[in-house]
Amino acid sequence: MGEHYDVIVIGSGPGGASLAQALAPTGKRILILERGDYLPREEANWSAQAVFVDGRYQAAETWTNAEGGAFSPQLHYFVGGNSKVYGAALFRLRERDFDEIVHAGGVSPAWPLKYRDFARYYDAAEALFRVHGARGEDPTEPPADAPYPYPAVKHEPKVAELSDKLTAIGLKPFHLPLGILLDQKEDGFATPTSTCIRCTAFDGFPCLLNGKADAQVICIDPMLAKHDNVTLMTNAYVSKLGTDPSGRRVDAVHVERRGEHEIYSAATVVVACGSLSSALLLLRSANDRHPNGLANGSDQVGRNYMRHEMSIVMAVMRHVNETVFQKTLAFSDFYFGSDDWDFPLGLIQMCATSHADQVKGEALPGWLEGLPDMPFSEIARHSMDFWLQAEDLPRPDNRIYYKDGKVHLDLTETNPEALRRLKRKLKDVLSEIGWPAVLLERSLYLGKNIPLSGTAHQAGTCRFGVDPARSVLDLDCRAHEVDNLYVTDASFFPSIGAVNPTLTIIANALRVADIIKDRL
Repeated sequence: MGEHYDVIVIGSGPGGASLAQALAPTGKRILILERGDYLPREEANWSAQAVFVDGRYQAAETWTNAEGGAFSPQLHYFVGGNSKVYGAALFRLRERDFDEIVHAGGVSPAWPLKYRDFARYYDAAEALFRVHGARGEDPTEPPADAPYPYPAVKHEPKVAELSDKLTAIGLKPFHLPLGILLDQKEDGFATPTSTCIRCTAFDGFPCLLNGKADAQVICIDPMLAKHDNVTLMTNAYVSKLGTDPSGRRVDAVHVERRGEHEIYSAATVVVACGSLSSALLLLRSANDRHPNGLANGSDQVGRNYMRHEMSIVMAVMRHVNETVFQKTLAFSDFYFGSDDWDFPLGLIQMCATSHADQVKGEALPGWLEGLPDMPFSEIARHSMDFWLQAEDLPRPDNRIYYKDGKVHLDLTETNPEALRRLKRKLKDVLSEIGWPAVLLERSLYLGKNIPLSGTAHQAGTCRFGVDPARSVLDLDCRAHEVDNLYVTDASFFPSIGAVNPTLTIIANALRVADIIKDRL
């Protein structure tokens, strides 16, 4: 048996790192276990060919889908977790997202806690991750007592023109809330520098210069520099959790590291590996007291997987778009419905600028049909890129599990009509403002309609609730069946809304940290 700690945190992404940094000032001994290492800072961080076409930083794993086919999940095992390659869009869930909402594809269930229970933690999360935004622009944003901690990132000229044109037809575009390390101000806005443009403007790219507010930069590195009571152990894969004879307490964390098997223990164990990996860890940890997987008496571990109905489209237009930092605008006018449909559609936001290497890598027969004959670099120059997401609904059979020694991930679309209509709205809006476009699906990395392998917004596999028969965690995100086990990634989500989930993960991790402080 290895060392004993007060708290062991498994996973260094936003859910684990945010909780650990909040507990660090207590002086308690904290061990953070990360299965990967630090992501190398190298020129390839900025290479579209290396990142998207070659998949340089993706996990080398093969999983199985419901039809028995193999695929490679787009996971990233590094210090900072998937936040090393996220787009740093940090939204609060809408206030109505915490209530039951009827969608075309079914019902999004109500949360057992409400927005007011998370509001002050959202404030803290925005401050911690240096969120730049403009309060009051987004017509669907929930109430807040204070402005964003940092000014919104200024639109580049073409994006500003788009914003003006959308406003002219009655829509309400707003500045994306972004986690980015900027201090420069111009006309009340933060202005990206030539260096931070490269490392924070792009979804999927790591940041060579540490300008993106990710979990490593914001939480892990400052915490390790300041607190001797915190230890980070990298290349440490947690194979399973063991319990005492009663099955009520985790008393052993089994780690595979550099070919050696090590065992650690702690008074409190926090799992934050990402929604998919956390569920797999609990399933691997089955024992006599928990034959269906640790904390899985409800048979809900791994079920109700959600990750949004998502699509990335490249709108190819007549005019040239020289924008570099494109990810600064969004509009939510169709979030809860539209004039021609009674059900929610979702969110439209701008995303990373297309690169010629990506366009070339995505080109399939018929993909460029209807476009003038032009090189891939010109297609990229004439495009604007949009990320569309509608709410995915929890479905018990959408699940991750082990079978015959293999990881299986089953997924059936739950709300596809909302996404189809959202795409149509985008096309109609662009025509109405005088920018008619051919919309091409971006298929690399995040995918055409974001295929099964796209795991950017994973959530839901260990939902929280008051009924142990229908949920895995209680309202404190502690396992119903294991007294010292918590889960603080997006596994706890009962629904996912249609906004990016990371800020809610961070806010909840800070909330749970307060609960654990009282317990410690």
